[in-house]
Amino acid sequence: MYAWIWRKLPFGLAGKLVGSLLLAAATVALLWLVVFPWAEPLLPFDDVQVTQDSGVPGGDGGELTVPSVRPSEEDIPYNTETNNAPPTTPNR
Repeated sequence: MYAWIWRKLPFGLAGKLVGSLLLAAATVALLWLVVFPWAEPLLPFDDVQVTQDSGVPGGDGGELTVPSVRPSEEDIPYNTETNNAPPTTPNR
């Protein structure tokens, strides 16, 4: 396809270079001004839902929320009492 476009552009090497740059600029302008604005409502980038109670500790005015129930040791596969505990290997 690019070879066909290169062969069809007129005016020798200088004209082909200028024509290629104009075609590339026209393609970028078409995408930027027509295609991307058309596709923007179809994409989920701005679909953000923020509520008052986000559930993030410290995210509601600096007050830290502590869970009322501590998970049992069966639910957590690692030690929560020490920091940077060495990994354990499963029994084989």
